[in-house]
Amino acid sequence: MTTTPVLGPRVLPFLGLGTRVVERNFLVYRRSWVVFLTGFLEPVFYLFSIGIGVGGLVGEFRLDDGSLIAYTSFVAPAMLATAAMNGSLFDATFGLFFRFKYDKLYDALLATPLGPRDIARGELTWCLLRGSCYSAAFVVVMAGMGLISSWWGLLLLPSAMLIGFAFGGAGMALTTYMKSWQDFEYITLAIMPMFLFSATFYPLSTYPQALQWVVQVTPLYQGVVLCRELATGTVGWDAVLSVGYLAVMGSAGLYAASRRLGTLLLK
Repeated sequence: MTTTPVLGPRVLPFLGLGTRVVERNFLVYRRSWVVFLTGFLEPVFYLFSIGIGVGGLVGEFRLDDGSLIAYTSFVAPAMLATAAMNGSLFDATFGLFFRFKYDKLYDALLATPLGPRDIARGELTWCLLRGSCYSAAFVVVMAGMGLISSWWGLLLLPSAMLIGFAFGGAGMALTTYMKSWQDFEYITLAIMPMFLFSATFYPLSTYPQALQWVVQVTPLYQGVVLCRELATGTVGWDAVLSVGYLAVMGSAGLYAASRRLGTLLLK
């Protein structure tokens, strides 16, 4: 019996054999679309409860550059960055750990022409696709609510994909060092403070000067700044720096994950 590939080299030619990893994950999740729905709804609920609820009390406030903005318009780009991070990070951490430690999927894949680099590229692409689904739906919600005030907003989805690439690559690299499920508490310990304190709900200027430097070096802050500048049309050099930061983070994570998977699977 022969089967027709769902994704072929013509669809994702840059992946090479890694396309088969994406195809496998697609076939597994195609009947579990509810999983994608729940991941999208979480930031939407935050937007409605905090952005609209608290925004009704706060109204407009002044940004660090002196411009006035509605609180909902301030929070929405941060929720988009959070949606991209969560969508990509889930499969890059919990999903990859299960497939590696318990499902033994990668041992089976190495019996085929696929190598560790193909596996890493395929898994990261799947993480990126999942995060992109969350982000695309959230951008539609933002547009429907009138929270995108500039043509720069057309770049919101590519920017969200870049955020997913950065966190997916870093998450995969860190997961290769995990020994048990308890180790994932460190991931949660890192993600929750970033979500709360990456200028997500209030401007950077509200922090003491010493803490501002700490916040500015966190990856989610870079994603929040990028999405917020694109949504409001206040694009500056900060956005360029954010793009470089996230691109380097994702590339380094992919490289490290490929090396670690090769070491662990071929030893």
